[in-house]
Parts: sequence; structure tokens; C-alpha cells
Amino acid sequence: MRDWWEYKKRQLNTIIFLILLVFFLVLFSNFVFTDEMVFKFKSPSFSGINTSQHYLTIENQEFSRKKTLLEEIKAAAEQIERDEANTTLARFIRNLESRVYAQLSRQLVENLFGEEASKEGSIELEGNTIEYESDDKTITLTITDEEGNVTVITFPINSFTF
Repeated sequence: MRDWWEYKKRQLNTIIFLILLVFFLVLFSNFVFTDEMVFKFKSPSFSGINTSQHYLTIENQEFSRKKTLLEEIKAAAEQIERDEANTTLARFIRNLESRVYAQLSRQLVENLFGEEASKEGSIELEGNTIEYESDDKTITLTITDEEGNVTVITFPINSFTF
């Protein structure tokens, strides 16, 4: 019986050994199919593969960022200008200028078309000279700017009707 027991023990050891051998072969068989390890740079700047495309992408990113910064600076400057033009003092000055120009325009119309219209005259306004002269048929306005450019406008007097 002892021989038989020894035989079964050896047989069990052999089976365990074979099971372990198969287990380790299956476990480490993955290394048999692996490939050689080769180092490659991922950055195209170092490997040279798709380098021009990489440089173009970088250039586009830099250009977009610079353009965005310039647009932000321009928007901030425009906002400052709008804020300065919208102060109470700036609105007062614009309103005052508007009223002064309206008054000048009214006086010029009175001198040209009023009941006691003058035949000729001259007005100096911000470096521009406005001269007018009238005969019984037309009124001629001669406007000379600071640079010496001359504009002549002729109005017929009695042909306007409403």
C-alpha cells in the first residue's frame, strides 16, 4: 500500500508541476510576441516627421493670440474714448457748440434772406472764411478753408417755393 501511496503522490506532484508549467508558459508567453523597444520622439521638432505641419500649427496659434491681444487693446482704447466722450462736460460742450452753430446759422440766414438783407459780408469760423455776396437774382457763398481750398455755392433767390 505504501508503494501505491508513493505512486499517487508522485503522480499528483507531476500533475501539479505540469499545471504550474502551463500556467507560467501562458503567463509569460506574452513576452515571446513582443516587439523590440525603439525610442522615438513624440515632438515633430525633434523627430522631423510632420515638422512643417507642426511649425504651421505653432505659427497659427501665435498669430491668433497676437490678433486677440491687439483686438482686446483696441476694444479697451475705444471704450476709454467712448467713456471720455460721454462725460457730463463733453455732453455740455457738444450741446453748447450745437446751439452756437444754430445761432450763427440763424444770423447768416437773416443776413442773406431777411427783411434787411445785406448785400455782402464775411464770417470767420474755426479758421474757415465764409464770404457771401448777393445781387438781386442769386446769393453766392465762397468758403475758404485753412489750407486755401475754395468752395463756391450759388443759390437762386426767387426760385425757391414751398
